[in-house]
Amino acid sequence: MPKAYVFTRNGGPEVEGLTERERPKPGPGELLVAVRAAGVNPVDWKLRTGYTRPGSEPQPFPAVFGSEAAGTVVETGPGVEGFAPGDEVFGNPLTGGYAEYTLMPVAVTAHKPAALSFTDAAVLPVAAATAYDGLRQLGLGRGATLLVTGAGGGVGSAAVQLARHAGLRVLGVASEAKKDFVESLGAEHIPSGAGLADRVRAAAPEGVDAVFDLVGGDTLREAAGLTDSAALISAGGKPLVTELGGAPVRRARTAAVLDEVARLTVEGVLRTHVTRTVPLDRAAEALRAVEDGHALGKTVIEVTA
Repeated sequence: MPKAYVFTRNGGPEVEGLTERERPKPGPGELLVAVRAAGVNPVDWKLRTGYTRPGSEPQPFPAVFGSEAAGTVVETGPGVEGFAPGDEVFGNPLTGGYAEYTLMPVAVTAHKPAALSFTDAAVLPVAAATAYDGLRQLGLGRGATLLVTGAGGGVGSAAVQLARHAGLRVLGVASEAKKDFVESLGAEHIPSGAGLADRVRAAAPEGVDAVFDLVGGDTLREAAGLTDSAALISAGGKPLVTELGGAPVRRARTAAVLDEVARLTVEGVLRTHVTRTVPLDRAAEALRAVEDGHALGKTVIEVTA
C-alpha cells in the first residue's frame, strides 16, 4: 500500500510516523496526484502541535503532513476540466504532501512548466506564493524601504528576491550564520536578536516604509514600532500582528498566483534555494531541520517515482 508520513494526535515528534494508507479517491474538482516532491514548512509541525488554520476545522487523525507538493496527475475527479492523467502539476494538497499519493483541488493547482523541476515546483505554493501575496498586499512603490524579518528562511528569501525585483530597498533580518546568504539575495543584513529596532534605525535613519514579518514573537514586537501599523504584515505571528494594529498576510490561494511565481522562477527572477532534500522515509529528519528554526532556504521531501 502507498506510504505517508503522519501524526496520530497532537503533540511533539513522538506522535509522528511513516505508515501505509489506502490510495485516496478524487471527488468533484479534485485530482489524484502521484507525489514527486513536497516542501517542508513551519506550519507543518505547528499543525501537529494543535494549531488550526483560521476558518479551518481540526484535521482528523491520522493526519498527513505537508501543505505544498508537486507530482503527476493519476486520476481526475468528476467535473474536472483542464487537467488529465499524466499532467505534471504543483499546488496545495488536500490530504497532505508527505505521501506517495495525495488529492489536490483544481482551484489551487497549476500545471508545472517543463523547465521547472518537481523539487523546485514543490516549494512555490506556500513559500513563494506567501511572499508574492504579502508584497501585493503592501503595494510599495519603487525605491521604498522594506524590512523583512526571517529573511533567511523559505518565505523570507522569496520575499527579498521579489522585493528587489520590484525595485525596493530591503533590510533582511536573520542570524549572523545567514548573513552571507541574505546579502546574496540583494538585502542589507540586519542581525536578529535583542536590540533589533536600534540596529534597523542605524541602518535606515530615514525609517522603513513597511515591515514584512515572518518570525512573530519578540521580533515582531520590536519591528512593529518601526513603521505605521497599516504597513505592518505578518505570516509568522498572525494573532500578535492583529493585536499590534497590523494585519496577517492575506493569501490569495489561486492557481493564477501559482502560475505567476512559476513564471518568475523559470525566468530566473526567483530562485527557490532548496538547500536540503531527503527521501520520504526520512521525513522526520526534514521536519526537525525546519522545526529547530535554523533552516537555510527550503527543505524538500523527494518521493521516488
